[in-house]
Amino acid sequence: MDRQRLSSIAHTHHPIAAPIFGVNVNRLLRRADRRPNARILDLGCGEAAWALQALAHYPDGHADGVDTSPYALERAAAAAAVRGLADRLTLHERDARSYVPDGDHDLVMCVGSTHAFGGFTETLELAGRHVNPDGVLLVGEGYWQAPPTTAALAGLDAKPEDFTDLAGLVDSAERAGWTPIFAHLSTGAEWDDYEWSWVGSLTEWALDNPGHPDAAGALAAAREHREQWLRGYRDVLGFATLVLRRG
Repeated sequence: MDRQRLSSIAHTHHPIAAPIFGVNVNRLLRRADRRPNARILDLGCGEAAWALQALAHYPDGHADGVDTSPYALERAAAAAAVRGLADRLTLHERDARSYVPDGDHDLVMCVGSTHAFGGFTETLELAGRHVNPDGVLLVGEGYWQAPPTTAALAGLDAKPEDFTDLAGLVDSAERAGWTPIFAHLSTGAEWDDYEWSWVGSLTEWALDNPGHPDAAGALAAAREHREQWLRGYRDVLGFATLVLRRG
């Protein structure tokens, strides 16, 4: 099964695609609120859950969503139609790095997709090029909430230097010229909901489609991910979503 398709199935019950409850997404968007007719850009948007929710905060705004997954963008378009927002959301199937910046967006978001730019620091630089001088950059990134164990590193296929601690994450933002004005730190309950939703969606799909040629592979992928999380990075990897303005 192709990885984009697998990820799309896994996020069926968690379209936000980050360990954050919807109520906290709304809190973050209220903190990022700048003007009613905002131009919004969601880089690595997935199913555009963040962009659609942002449009609820900006009644005259328009959002662009950028992602490489056609499956996720199909779901995004369907969700926009259901919510009556199709005319205010434009979707682009392309690599976020190739989306040409014009420096005139009021709110730019990259939550859980910093890998698309090569990491947190690169995201601040490249995604930041899209933000107007008075705009907001909303970035979600992992951090070590406890010293990484061998099991955590193996489960994440990571090296200790791939993430920093929370203070280091804030330092990186400030070195890049961004000042945090708010942050949400995902709770254990948010992480558990996210991981169980990811694993459960994939498992249910496999169990509901036993004759599908990808069913066994999906079931194995779900089991492997569950083991990597439960026996590896649970309570070790944290997730912070930072609301940033130029310092």
